[in-house]
Amino acid sequence: MCIFCSHREIASIQLDDSPTILIAGSIVVTACAIYNRSAKSEVSENDDLEDSKPEERESESGGPNDFKLKNGRIERKRELRVSGLMSSISGFLLLMFFISPLMLAEGSVPELSGRANALDYMNEGSWGNSDHDEGGSVGHNQSSHGGSFAWSELNPVIGLVYAFGDINCHQKHDRSWKINENQMPVCTRDIGIFMGFFMGSLFFRMRGYNRWTVRDSFLSVFDDDSIESVYLNDGRLRLMILFLALGIVPMAMDGFTQLLTVYESTNIIRVITGFMAGFVMGWFVSSALSSRPELFDSPSSVILPADSRLTLK
Repeated sequence: MCIFCSHREIASIQLDDSPTILIAGSIVVTACAIYNRSAKSEVSENDDLEDSKPEERESESGGPNDFKLKNGRIERKRELRVSGLMSSISGFLLLMFFISPLMLAEGSVPELSGRANALDYMNEGSWGNSDHDEGGSVGHNQSSHGGSFAWSELNPVIGLVYAFGDINCHQKHDRSWKINENQMPVCTRDIGIFMGFFMGSLFFRMRGYNRWTVRDSFLSVFDDDSIESVYLNDGRLRLMILFLALGIVPMAMDGFTQLLTVYESTNIIRVITGFMAGFVMGWFVSSALSSRPELFDSPSSVILPADSRLTLK
């Protein structure tokens, strides 16, 4: 059973109706649902295998103890290990983005505005703590936005979280949420990206299989019958690129339009487009790292939709 669902104290906590708390709660609830569904699916699969007759298992797989999955293998340990690692890392960081400002004293993190891929708030003398022009594209007059901030002076764990945000995100206060009157370590776009990456990794964990190539592993989340025409027309790579584009292009359009014109996006749009991009990235990375040809006896041993076969050229 999920650790969150098994504790009455956690389930009974009353939370304020704020976007950040609602999103954090939604992450936990969704993760619980996917985890429990995945666990039930594995139990059901094992029950079906145990209930089947020995001669049926032998005729289907070629051996008395080899029950083949939809990709032709007898287990998917690598898929579970890779997607579990990806979801654990992204999920931990995502959770810490919400917990860190909550654990600090109220109002101890001022309004920030730094540069991406640079350390702006490491100590009192860092670039971000200087008094910059308010009209600039990056930075602002820090003394007018709550005073200086130095993540190196925080609790080491929380400090590392804010350091991660400092070097990876611009941390503009008007594009970030606050918890406990403290600005979160990353902007809303990054919140969406990490949330999507976490869910995309869980999605592959629940439905994905190693099918030798990245594109076939990526598409393995779909039922074989539903993508038979794609294999018959050899449109696998095009379909994978289409899904990646559908996830990434909206975020790119929103970001670059905002950068190059007077258009100003909203935090809700940033979260949604970030989630879409993060989801396909988590799905793709889990697929790519799970694709291992050496785990198969030969290309012909890979089971693909429409009775397709891999061939080496």
